Amino acid sequence: MSRVINTNSPTKVRNQARRTIAEMLRLLSRKPEVDQETKDMAAMMVYLLREVDASVRQTVEAWEKRGYWMKSERFLRDWEWPAEAAANLEDVIRNEAWDLFPQLLAELYPRFTDIQIKKITRSPGDWRGAHARLLSEPPAPLPW
Repeated sequence: MSRVINTNSPTKVRNQARRTIAEMLRLLSRKPEVDQETKDMAAMMVYLLREVDASVRQTVEAWEKRGYWMKSERFLRDWEWPAEAAANLEDVIRNEAWDLFPQLLAELYPRFTDIQIKKITRSPGDWRGAHARLLSEPPAPLPW
């Protein structure tokens, strides 16, 4: 029997989610008003930020198993922000507080400046319907 290799490492998942968020931030910066696509993108960002947080926790678990306590602690401290950002965005979406949305995007933007975007590669179909799906789920527990 051959060994099963997981090609979706936490780093790969995290980088793909970050790339998608960076592209959405660029698209959202061009939108003059909140429309249905904006709401779908915001909801998709919640899902992607949760995915980033889960990949961080998976990486930390692996490092702690190997005894890299300081490395995992430092990494966890550097990546505390996705869970809080997801909770804040979800709160804005559920309470229809769209006047706070631009400020949240402005706070998120510096976290994605390291990603170079020459061409938008994500399709609008990736986030279509995310708003309705998020509202149909129970609210996620707060990370703090």
